[in-house]
Amino acid sequence: MVTGGAVLMAGNSQRRGAKVKPGTKKGPQVGSGGQRKQKLQGKGPTPKAVERPGHAAKRRADYTAAKAEAGAATPAARGTGSTGSAASSGKRPAASTKASGKRPAGVGPRRPAAGENEVVAGRNPVLEALTSGIPALALHVQRSLDPDPRVKDSMALAMQTGIAVRECSRDELDKLTDGVLHQGLALTTLPYEYHEFDDLLNVGTLYRPGLLVALDGVTDPRNLGAIVRCAAAFDGTGLVLPARRSAHVTATAWRTSAGALARVPVAQVTNLTRSIEAAKKAGFMVVGLAGDSRSTIGEVRADDDPVLLVVGAEGKGLSRLVSQHCDVLASIPMSRNVESLNVAVATGIALYSIVSSRSAPQVV
Repeated sequence: MVTGGAVLMAGNSQRRGAKVKPGTKKGPQVGSGGQRKQKLQGKGPTPKAVERPGHAAKRRADYTAAKAEAGAATPAARGTGSTGSAASSGKRPAASTKASGKRPAGVGPRRPAAGENEVVAGRNPVLEALTSGIPALALHVQRSLDPDPRVKDSMALAMQTGIAVRECSRDELDKLTDGVLHQGLALTTLPYEYHEFDDLLNVGTLYRPGLLVALDGVTDPRNLGAIVRCAAAFDGTGLVLPARRSAHVTATAWRTSAGALARVPVAQVTNLTRSIEAAKKAGFMVVGLAGDSRSTIGEVRADDDPVLLVVGAEGKGLSRLVSQHCDVLASIPMSRNVESLNVAVATGIALYSIVSSRSAPQVV
């Protein structure tokens, strides 16, 4: 409808002022959603992580490829003993430390590789480790450290035992302890030298036959140290540890054992079940602690036979395969108020019961 040269819009075109000049109607605009031929095209399937630029997996893959290429380019550099980067020398690079927060005083969070030195950090842990006679390499003391009896005692013990005392900066201690709260004091310890399992089978005390303790799935080094201490208290002749899925003799275990690791030999075996069978052939009676067993540890009579006591982790207990290879499964009678005992406490009770049965005459 045309009125006075103006075009009236449909719908509300009769409304006063609803007039639009010819040629001013708005049409489709570029970028308004891709109408008609400008519809959005799909980008295909999402690429893998190792193919995305900037992704962590992509960066790791590029680093691995570059490292392999550099190693292939310089084959003579490997195995020559020359100094260089951690990648070329075969050493593991130091773990990075997060800036947020400090870990509690103690041993670092990283499990060292075989043959690698450990670090005990903190004034109390260092003093306890030196007092217990842990084999150490060097005592690291921060410069301009405030006077403290624990620091003085640690330095005196280190000098008495021939351990080197080194003065270093705080930054050097932070790097050495891998972010552990060191309080200006750290101790570098030597790796533990395990004994041969066959040697433990031949070790016995002067008045009693051999008494070995084997751990199945015990992963806490503090429990390991406490068990060693119990073994030393009841004339234990050795400890057996699996090489995998088990705690190892670390600085924490040394400290918890209160020096007992210096008197009780520890062997590390590849397969625990095969070691149990070897102990049987050597004349050992294998006793496994099992909470669901109807027989109690007080009913076990070892007499003059050597005994291998096998204990499992708290809650899980012995594994099925290890249980099948034990001669006797025994439990510790407890009140219903407690479901289970700590593995070190249970080991101490079992060792006491075995030693008592040997000392007391058997009633017929």
